[in-house]
Parts: sequence; C-alpha cells; structure tokens
Amino acid sequence: MYAVIRTGGSQERVEEGQVVRVDKRREEVGATVSFTPVLLVDGDQVLAGPSLGAATVTATVIGEEKGKKIRGLTYKAKANQRKRWGHRQHYTTVEITGISAKG
Repeated sequence: MYAVIRTGGSQERVEEGQVVRVDKRREEVGATVSFTPVLLVDGDQVLAGPSLGAATVTATVIGEEKGKKIRGLTYKAKANQRKRWGHRQHYTTVEITGISAKG
C-alpha cells in the first residue's frame, strides 16, 4: 500500500516505514504528524478525490536538516549593478508510521 501526500508546495509518494524530507514544520522531534493523502493505492484498489473520505497518513518527526546551498547572481551590463544572493531550504525529516484508508 502506498499513498501520495501533499506537503508544502509539493507531492510525495510514501510507503509505511519510509523516511521522507518535507518542508519545515513546527512540530518537535518525536511528535506525531498527520497528512491528508491525495491518492491511495492498495493493491488493485485506487482511491482518489472524494472517495478518500477520512483517509490519513501518520508520521513521526525524526529531526530537522538543511538542504543544499543555492547561490545566484544578478547582473546588468553597463549599469554597474550586481547582486549576490543565496538560499538554503530547511526541511523536517519524518518517518511514515501508518497509512489508513478509513481514518
């Protein structure tokens, strides 16, 4: 059985026991988090949209980490205009503990 969950601005395919990086959340390490699935597949049965009902995906927060540093530069010729910028995304690592079709 696997599910597709929406977290932050992306979707992620998850299975029970899998460790996933999601956008940073406010929960503490060890807390239980619940996600609403977009799609749920159990063998030949596929649930999506309104047929999902009260399906849930539960996970336990393992920790936090930072992503790769992204560096950029904007430059305009002949105007002596330059700007360097950088970004490093923060993530929360969670372990999927359960996928339930009935909520």
